[in-house]
Amino acid sequence: MTGEDFFHELFVLEMANNHLGSLERGLKIISSYGQVVRFNNVRAAIKIQVRDVDNFIHRDFRDRSDIRYIKKTLDTQMTFEQYAAMVKAIRDANCISMATPFDEPSVEICCKLGIQILKIASSDLNDWVLIEQIARTKKPVIVSTGGSSLKDIDDLVQFFSNRRIPLAINHCVSIYPSEDHELEMNQIDFLRQRYPEHVIGFSTHEYHDWTASMLIAYAKGARTFERHVDIDSDGIKVSPYCSLPDQVDQWFKAFHRAKAMCGAPGTQRRLLPRKEVEYLDALVRGVYAREDLPEGHILSDEDVYLAIPLQKGQISCRELMRGEVLLKAVKKNSAIRIDDIDSPYSSIESLRSMIYARGLDPATETKGGSK
Repeated sequence: MTGEDFFHELFVLEMANNHLGSLERGLKIISSYGQVVRFNNVRAAIKIQVRDVDNFIHRDFRDRSDIRYIKKTLDTQMTFEQYAAMVKAIRDANCISMATPFDEPSVEICCKLGIQILKIASSDLNDWVLIEQIARTKKPVIVSTGGSSLKDIDDLVQFFSNRRIPLAINHCVSIYPSEDHELEMNQIDFLRQRYPEHVIGFSTHEYHDWTASMLIAYAKGARTFERHVDIDSDGIKVSPYCSLPDQVDQWFKAFHRAKAMCGAPGTQRRLLPRKEVEYLDALVRGVYAREDLPEGHILSDEDVYLAIPLQKGQISCRELMRGEVLLKAVKKNSAIRIDDIDSPYSSIESLRSMIYARGLDPATETKGGSK
């Protein structure tokens, strides 16, 4: 599997810090979503966030509980051993391990944990000290583009392309939660056109629906998808931008529905199902003799007429070339069949077989017409 293929139809379930610093809760989240992933037969990564908390927060601000980000980071701090236990549980659930490191030491922690994919958060898209550390790992990377300038995205894509490091690019609106009118899903078109060599994804935080945006995103060509996930447990309030297991189940099912509805890739002509061909064949007019026609007669427009139903073995308006020579006599109002004429079509066995497979069975006819 190539780097870009690795991202194809990959779901990222962002646990973030919803473990709340509790290994037990983290394992419960992993177990819950491992089941949903398995039941829906999808490829999924469960993503954690990693910070070197002791150095990430300036020591003079560690007691600032009024600053939400600082308080949450401190309250959800985990040890290396706890992270390792969660990564093992992710793998045991047959999911891919993934993490967002927010500082350079955390990149090293991710490597020691054996994390398979690294994520660059929208807020760090131009943090080149961190980005260069991530690139040194050579691990596949997904980046979210929420709130980023076009130049920053261009620079990042070029940076990873130059180093031949697989990169997927997620359209993302960094509004938590997002209203439907804030999703800006046409940006998926923009990213696909601007970065055609990369898998484009959709990282979403909307909270009203788990179907519509998936249908739209898949149809627009997004092929990796991300949502924040949590569980309703222990009386702990779930953030409105986080999805619960039953909602992610709806999301996965919407993906399968979107894939079925979109069908073949837009780069090639679709394969026509047999029932569609048979339906259209029933609407095609067959070629009938206007008068009794003798053997050796050369067909002209005046000799034939077109009418339904088309019968098995009968030539249709599609094959009528004019100038065919009759190999046998044909009675008035009778079907002119492929074996009745000297035609280029009659020498192509696959075409003859197709002509005999379509239309009504002549055995159902009565003299002068069909039943």
